[in-house]
Amino acid sequence: MIAWDPNMEMMPEPELKKMQFKLLKTLVYRLYSFSNFYHERMDTHGVHPDDITSLEDLRRLPFMYKTDLRDGYPDKIFTADQEELVRYHVSSGTTGKPTVVGYTKHDLETWTESLARALTSCGLGRGDVVQVSYGYGLFTGGLGLHYGAERIGASVVPTSVGNTERQIELMQDLRVTAICCTPSYLMHIGEAAKKMGVSIKNDTHLRAAVLGAEPWSEQMRLRIEEEMGIKAYNIYGTSELSGPMFCECTEQNGIHMWSDICLVEILDPETDEPVKEGEKGEMVVTILQKEALPIIRYRTGDITSMDTSPCSCGRTHPRIARLSGRVDDMLIIRGINVFPSQVEHALLGIPAVSGHFMIEVGRIGALDTMLVRVELNPEAFSDKINDLIAIRSMVAHTLKNALNVSVDVEIAEPGSLPRFEGKAKRVIDRREY
Repeated sequence: MIAWDPNMEMMPEPELKKMQFKLLKTLVYRLYSFSNFYHERMDTHGVHPDDITSLEDLRRLPFMYKTDLRDGYPDKIFTADQEELVRYHVSSGTTGKPTVVGYTKHDLETWTESLARALTSCGLGRGDVVQVSYGYGLFTGGLGLHYGAERIGASVVPTSVGNTERQIELMQDLRVTAICCTPSYLMHIGEAAKKMGVSIKNDTHLRAAVLGAEPWSEQMRLRIEEEMGIKAYNIYGTSELSGPMFCECTEQNGIHMWSDICLVEILDPETDEPVKEGEKGEMVVTILQKEALPIIRYRTGDITSMDTSPCSCGRTHPRIARLSGRVDDMLIIRGINVFPSQVEHALLGIPAVSGHFMIEVGRIGALDTMLVRVELNPEAFSDKINDLIAIRSMVAHTLKNALNVSVDVEIAEPGSLPRFEGKAKRVIDRREY
């Protein structure tokens, strides 16, 4: 096994926990002493740093929510002076006021180190050419992976998003071996390449893709790997935590969450109680070494499970499973919980349809309605009405079995649904509450 920092990545679990507790204790004392926000929040919840005597006492500390970051706009929660900051990133603010994240030099170093470990764990290193097709600028994806790739000695092609045909040309001309982007954009690249007469599998040197920023299914991974002849790795991060930070290793069996950087809890989103290992719940994260914008018990809203057993790769840090959705992405249709990722998983098991779909939710009287528009594969496209009726019936039956709720299905022609260069937007909810 090749590791970026073998001593840290394969540290025995007892030593990891001892280190985590030391970092947590230091963080809590620092914030209670120097952060008005955390001092007041801890006092309100009746907890003092002296009460934290073990890792289990983490649960005594209050949660942090997305609304806290928005209410603290732009920098009210920062614990570093402006003179100490070397960078800002800002979320899009599509679901509310934007959140601003500041970084000290040490914060950027920790972020880069985390991604150096992550990229190394999925087999990348010196000699690789990494095309970064996440957005650059205020979005954290592009710059984070850019610096991580440079740290491991790879050459970086900073293409950002868009200009897809040019990206394909550069992928060929510069002998790109790995690409970092959203899974939906990689599928779009594959489609565009076919129209150009280019086979990603046969006409490029691409061997790996580091994919994230939106939920994607195991079925989509299998389709990408089969059609493009590459290995597809899942990466995780959020703007609040510093963007992409944690990734699968070559075993492709969970995302390694570095214990010296973060402390992960998986909680029942309704009771706030820890779930059993392997059970799904909401991921709550404490970042242990953040200077400018400390995060304690941040409710990510992401639904996943955790495995603390050592990975077959030899790394001892806990792993989270592929995200099954977000608490706030969950749709409740006639009393049934539905995640867009469930729809994707079901559709990708049907050869006649592509991975492109849209969900439209509405209401007739008191009854919720759900329409799934799904695009046909070009090979399955037919102008015979009986063929389309048969495919529509198959899709409706498959979705009903997967979701436990009946939905309407509309079959769309190849290439007719929207393509996304950034995060895919799959759901339109027209209900009025």
